[in-house]
Amino acid sequence: MEYRRLGKSGLKISALSLGSWVTFGKQVQTEDAKILLKTAYDAGVNFFDNAEGYEAGKSEKIMGEAIKNLGLSRDTFAVSSKVFWGGTQKMQLGLSAKHVRDSCDLALKRLQVEYLDLYYCHRPDIDTPIEETVRAMHNLILQGKIIYWGTSEWSA
Repeated sequence: MEYRRLGKSGLKISALSLGSWVTFGKQVQTEDAKILLKTAYDAGVNFFDNAEGYEAGKSEKIMGEAIKNLGLSRDTFAVSSKVFWGGTQKMQLGLSAKHVRDSCDLALKRLQVEYLDLYYCHRPDIDTPIEETVRAMHNLILQGKIIYWGTSEWSA
């Protein structure tokens, strides 16, 4: 397996990650997720990707159950989640400081981990000042809930 640094950090993650979009929670349940995660992990994949919007949180729950059932040592893999689409209520969408924090807390609970290695802003939010989102992410780092944060599907 080839490993690359995450951005300019010193964290070395596998060039391939195992994501769960449109599979975990819809087509794949915990037992099959365990097989997929173990196969990928045994092949050197050390990065698992998820998002609050994947099957309305079911994907994170299944991934968390699979990781826990496999007994993977937390210092041997990285896990990510993404924030933007948390539900149908006004406060469950976007990148406001409240939603960023609430979404992180829910992701940690569903994934059954104490922190996220990487937390993405899934889409830009034209209704929230970027300074608010940056401050929210910084606060999560200070609280030890995330280590790194970034963006997903944002234009340059």
